[in-house]
Amino acid sequence: QVQLVESGGGLVQPGGSLRLSCAASGSRFSIYTMGWYRQAPGKQRELVARITRSGSTNYPDSVKGRFTISRDNAKNTVYLQMNSLKPEDTAVYYCNAHWVGNDYWGQGTQVTVSS
Repeated sequence: QVQLVESGGGLVQPGGSLRLSCAASGSRFSIYTMGWYRQAPGKQRELVARITRSGSTNYPDSVKGRFTISRDNAKNTVYLQMNSLKPEDTAVYYCNAHWVGNDYWGQGTQVTVSS
């Protein structure tokens, strides 16, 4: 019942920054744990950032210190600030909403890091 739409992807040079947005439709946005995942060709989808309803965050070592997830419940939007981007960050990035076994996914937005 939740629809998610990502935006903000694009082409950026190594070392650059990009900010992704995920706009959610539907009610009860604030109760969801929100996450950003990415999937590169030939690889499994992996978690890159997660934020709970209380604001606690989790990051894998691959992005820790470079990526920051945040949410604005008033706007039903979650963000992913990506700094110091590396070529290995190239992937389709997906927004996810999770609550008690339910998962909703956006359509994805392409992020390409290349010189």
